Amino acid sequence: MNITFVCTGNTCRSPMAEGLFKKIIEEKKLDGITCSSCGIYAFAGDSATPEAVEAVRGMGVDISAHRSRPFSEYIADETDLFVCMTPSHAQAVKSVAPTNKITVLGGGIADPYGGDSENYLSCAEEIQYHLEILADLIIMKTVPFSEAHVEGIAQIEKECFSAPWSEESIRAELQNENAHFLVALSGEKVLGYIGVHEIVGEAYVANVAVSRKYRRSGIASALLGEAEKGAKERGCEFISLEVRKSNVSAISLYEKRGYTVRGVRKNFYSDPTEDGIIMTLDLG
Repeated sequence: MNITFVCTGNTCRSPMAEGLFKKIIEEKKLDGITCSSCGIYAFAGDSATPEAVEAVRGMGVDISAHRSRPFSEYIADETDLFVCMTPSHAQAVKSVAPTNKITVLGGGIADPYGGDSENYLSCAEEIQYHLEILADLIIMKTVPFSEAHVEGIAQIEKECFSAPWSEESIRAELQNENAHFLVALSGEKVLGYIGVHEIVGEAYVANVAVSRKYRRSGIASALLGEAEKGAKERGCEFISLEVRKSNVSAISLYEKRGYTVRGVRKNFYSDPTEDGIIMTLDLG
């Protein structure tokens, strides 16, 4: 996979991202992944700004030899994933690349150009934070639940729910013949999980949760997709779940996947008390 980081002039944000991600590739031993950078309005051959060079030098990265290059359709031909610094950059890249090859780092990284050294350092640290997430997402895989994942799932439960499952309750699902749990895993790190119970051809989602740091990155949708596929292969006619009435983002995700509202469970949730919306996807 070849990743291209994109900003405006290719002298601040994208060269910092390129340098920092090359360090992550080396440290995490991400075989088969390379990266470069470019700018939507870059002039060929410009150096990275002194402030950018200094900001990442303190993070163990040397980008003093960087030279800018302008974005072009030729770069698109050799790029598997464009990681843009803002939605505006992503919009520009869409002129030559499909949407599924474009993402925006952390929802958007502000331009430090013209700021002082503290602005640049803050920008570099923000980029680093989101690059670590990006690296985890790139190598993420969905695997069946095992004993090794109990502690990670329990931690996510505590992050996400007012009444989290205990480690004992989670571990008990390993012995439940009706349980089909899946884990989104990066290395040994649990990023999210989904638990499904299947009984007489009917599948019910007990829980789907993603670590706060990795939300809105497609993990929940990926887990749902694998759970739906597995349930269908095992002969289930439908898959159903409950969601808090106020959880608009989750409801939107389920609707995009084809789930429809089939009923309401009054006061189903506690702390705070709230109705549960029943949503179902037919698998036939």
